[in-house]
Amino acid sequence: MPESKEIRTIIERAVAQVLDRELPKLQAELVDRVLAELPETTAPVASVAPAQGNLVQAVASVHAGTTQKEILRALLDAGSAYAARVALFVVKAGAATGWQGRGFGDDEAIKDFPLDVSAGPANYAYQNRVATPGNIAEMDGRFVERFGGPANEQIFVLPLLLKDKVAALFYADGGAENVLDASSLEVLVMATSAWLEVTSLRKQTHKDGGDAAVAPVAERPVAAPVQTVSSFSDPFASHTPKHIAPKAPEPEPAAEVVEVAGLAGTNAAAATDPFAGMSAEDADTHRKAQRFARLLVDEIKLYNQAKVAEGRRHKDLYDRLKDDIEKSRATYAKRYGATAAASGDYFQKEVVRSLAEDDLSVMGASFKK
Repeated sequence: MPESKEIRTIIERAVAQVLDRELPKLQAELVDRVLAELPETTAPVASVAPAQGNLVQAVASVHAGTTQKEILRALLDAGSAYAARVALFVVKAGAATGWQGRGFGDDEAIKDFPLDVSAGPANYAYQNRVATPGNIAEMDGRFVERFGGPANEQIFVLPLLLKDKVAALFYADGGAENVLDASSLEVLVMATSAWLEVTSLRKQTHKDGGDAAVAPVAERPVAAPVQTVSSFSDPFASHTPKHIAPKAPEPEPAAEVVEVAGLAGTNAAAATDPFAGMSAEDADTHRKAQRFARLLVDEIKLYNQAKVAEGRRHKDLYDRLKDDIEKSRATYAKRYGATAAASGDYFQKEVVRSLAEDDLSVMGASFKK
């Protein structure tokens, strides 16, 4: 009899694990079946969110772009399926300038409109780099006067990040139809941010000589003894707001400046820059490796949000994401495994920092520290 109790306990544990894993799928299927049986008139058109498959297609349309304009236009086109009105404002020198919009009657209506980002949802999204819902009354008064507001007065402002900085603000509202799917828009903007950085890295790699970035350290030429900053290109560099007077470029912060070994440097710079003791070329490789690792892990998070949440909750994150993590690790190693950045182990650090939120316990026993 004791053996039968132990067997029962094992079976109960196994069934619980299966239910825990499959219950969300069963719940989604049940909801779909119930909705399918309801009369069409019971679901107002304005409240129906686009199907998940359409969101995948929307992200794919963004990823089909190869230039800045193609990617941003694809973002607006795809975003218009999830909101009645969408607009993109490029941020330069703390000012936001209209680029294009959809749903305003004319795609060019937003062009060069100076959006005030000193207060309201636009300011909060810009300062805190987070998607921000709000009320149209909190927006720039000139914007409301010129373009009006949605019927339900609800708006959504999202930051488009590039190199950890807000490169643009994405505005959305439901218009007269009250069509606004905030969650899908957030995924779409995140995907666009990631793709802009991917295309920038590809262009920079091609500019630097294709596969030269992955050549062994011993084969690379010695860098000239000059100060340099990261050569990572900015896709938004070509856009300058017309309502802002041009000004001289601001000097890079001390943490971004790399001192070549042998040249004089301040103790303060060395203290804030982890790569201060390296050659300019090696420091730039380390920075690029860090960004590439962050991009890879962000992509894992983007396409596995449910698994990430469940993995953190059940402390088995690595088991749930093993295939994605190891494929991305191999991609990272192929590019930076034979470079000066190999010693930094940045992909592993980013997995712990971003996926596990610096809590190793959520990765599970299978994860190799």
